[in-house]
Amino acid sequence: MKRILIRSGRSPFYAATREEYLQQDLIGTNSGNLVFSDASHKLLLTENTEIVSNGLRTDPSAERARQINEEYDMFVVPLANAFRPSFRASLNRLSALIEQLTIPVVVIGVGAQTSADYEMGRLQEMDAPVRRFMRAVLKKSASIGVRGELTASYLKGLGFGSRDVEIIGCPSMFMYGDTFPELRDPGTLDSESRIAINLSPYATRVGDLAGLVRHAHERFPHLTYFAQNLVDAELLFWGDTSAAAGHRSPIPRQLTHPLFQENKVRVPLDPRSWLEELSTHDFSYGTRIHGNIAALLAGTPAVVLAHDSRTLELCRYFGIPHRLLSQTPADIHPARLYQEADFSELHQGHKERFGQLTAFLSRNGLENTFEHGDGGASYEARVAALDAPGSIGVWDGSEDGSLRYRISRLRENGSAADRRIAQLTKRTKELEKQLAEVQKALSLGEKRLMGVERRILTRLVPAIQRRVRRPGGGA
Repeated sequence: MKRILIRSGRSPFYAATREEYLQQDLIGTNSGNLVFSDASHKLLLTENTEIVSNGLRTDPSAERARQINEEYDMFVVPLANAFRPSFRASLNRLSALIEQLTIPVVVIGVGAQTSADYEMGRLQEMDAPVRRFMRAVLKKSASIGVRGELTASYLKGLGFGSRDVEIIGCPSMFMYGDTFPELRDPGTLDSESRIAINLSPYATRVGDLAGLVRHAHERFPHLTYFAQNLVDAELLFWGDTSAAAGHRSPIPRQLTHPLFQENKVRVPLDPRSWLEELSTHDFSYGTRIHGNIAALLAGTPAVVLAHDSRTLELCRYFGIPHRLLSQTPADIHPARLYQEADFSELHQGHKERFGQLTAFLSRNGLENTFEHGDGGASYEARVAALDAPGSIGVWDGSEDGSLRYRISRLRENGSAADRRIAQLTKRTKELEKQLAEVQKALSLGEKRLMGVERRILTRLVPAIQRRVRRPGGGA
């Protein structure tokens, strides 16, 4: 039995409560992470493997490295857009851990993140951390699996060749192995259609997200906005004071936005329930790559509005219908997106892409459930038996089974804040005492300096006067 440690927020076989998801951040700040980590778990689970989640906590200590080396046979690291400046510290910690490991390490689906025009200059500050990471991994694996052509080109520029880097896409697209779900025909998309929209709030600098969501809201009474970030989930769960403060946002980031007011916002916490919800919709579109991949896996046609390299290179590799957000008018109708979408490459090239993935896994000593197992049947049976939480909706303030938790959490946060204030108060007093001592020392120093000046002047002035009164100096 091979014991595999996998980097993921939580095991797909653990039915966490929504309180656990929020407090422990089991989604890794973004629900999309669970789609590719669960797919990786399913893909690698056979009768010969035991897979253990590390909880996304990267402890680079020597003790943790020793523990991993002793308890596991392999470390598998599914990653997303890890080659980006905001992930630099995390990537360095991961590198520090891998450098200490003696077991094989396999990286699946890592990607670089820059603009949609593939501007490499933005990645320069990541060159050194990425080189370190690549060298650490390649000492313990045959190659590294990347998401698409942009990432492969970036790594080639850093000196890594075709033997080091293999384009395999993202494991989320291989949830069902070498077959991809047939997509339902949504028919005519009109005001009665159930539309799912997803947005990346930071993409406002690329396109008119406020206009996109406004037109969608005006056209479709049965619209659902699937948000994905932890901050969105906390907003739904806790609420905010935007109404009392008179704050308004053109995109759905505050409860005063119409989509929140009409309870049309959801944050998924589990891929299985997420796919079930999306399967009831007719069409999905927006800037979230995994939000739309989830829709496609659910059999719902979707179009990605690509706003950066990480979304664009996956769309290009998998043949996912897409448009550049920067070239998409805010009032575009989903019917037009669907009419212009071509899903043929998505389906026709899927088997070949799956073959590239499994070949990569084999070269790195990994079996997969579709070729060496039961095709994921045991995995599906185990997750189906779990009571997975549905997506979080807007809390209306009533008893929803979580009031006790909310009160307890507020009390704990208040106590923690009190302890922190006490610590800061104590530290402030210590600093004030040190400052007083320094001021006292300065005062003594000034007095001593004045004394020295007086002594010097007492001796120096008479000497000067004697030199001035030279002999024979009279009239």
